[in-house]
Amino acid sequence: MTEREVRWAAWMRQANAGDGAAYNACLQEFARALRAYVRRGLARAGREAETEDVVQEILIAVHLKRQTWDDSRPVGPWLYAIARYKMIDALRRRGGRIEVPVDDFADVLAAEEGPEPGRDSEISRSLAGLPARQRDVVQCIAVDGHSISETASHLKMNEGAVRVALHRGLASLAKRHGRET
Repeated sequence: MTEREVRWAAWMRQANAGDGAAYNACLQEFARALRAYVRRGLARAGREAETEDVVQEILIAVHLKRQTWDDSRPVGPWLYAIARYKMIDALRRRGGRIEVPVDDFADVLAAEEGPEPGRDSEISRSLAGLPARQRDVVQCIAVDGHSISETASHLKMNEGAVRVALHRGLASLAKRHGRET
């Protein structure tokens, strides 16, 4: 998390707790950051003169929705998501085609998810303790993402037997990992 994100998050927490000074500081810094962002976005549509109106709409939305911000997450993606939607709303109201390059959102878009380190080995270790049929069914459905019918066809079982094996396999895994079914 950047220094700015840490500062914004602290101000938002204080603002949500009722600290007016923190809220004022937060909105002022949001406005500065948003002006450049919105101006750049609207310039592509030749409407950068509307920048201040859109920034004000964004700040109003932030004010109305500030309690929806999850304080365990960074403020920036939440703020820029609101800004993006408000820019799109503004451009739609005024007509015309909207083209927003995805590069402008690279910092707020989630990174492409890859496999978690050690995830595959943990899954394999968990599944290894199951009987073969349950392991195959859980692997096909819960890990590989196949449907009940695809799994039944692949494993040459009927769909009812697949459902039973899946239920028993998942129940066994839940019990092993300390969760009730």
